[in-house]
Amino acid sequence: MEGRQHRVAKRMRWAGRVIGLCAALFLLLMIIGGALAEGLGQNVVEAIQGISLGILGLMALAGAVISWWRERLAGILLVSTALGLGIHIGVCAGHSHVFAWSIVGLPYLIAGVLLLNSWWLLRKIS
Repeated sequence: MEGRQHRVAKRMRWAGRVIGLCAALFLLLMIIGGALAEGLGQNVVEAIQGISLGILGLMALAGAVISWWRERLAGILLVSTALGLGIHIGVCAGHSHVFAWSIVGLPYLIAGVLLLNSWWLLRKIS
């Protein structure tokens, strides 16, 4: 039974790594493309929104990279990124946009939960 749980945990860890890395690269490409197309923004509010989105993108990338060594920390970073994107979308759009969050934020939540479950399962087996 432990061998099966170990295989499941390894697959969850790999799935979390791949999903997190792909989502982080996608977000960073969107941020870079938006910055090149529009600049930093016309006013202070737009600049602050861009900077906060950039920080969330760096958190996502850090979580994806750290997932190769520390699953728990990476999972926490990716789940925090998903929550931060939900807050960012809610504040910038003026109301809740669940569809927009499901495209941008849900992959981080899935990757983070997979990494946290993998870490917990491997810890439980050992």
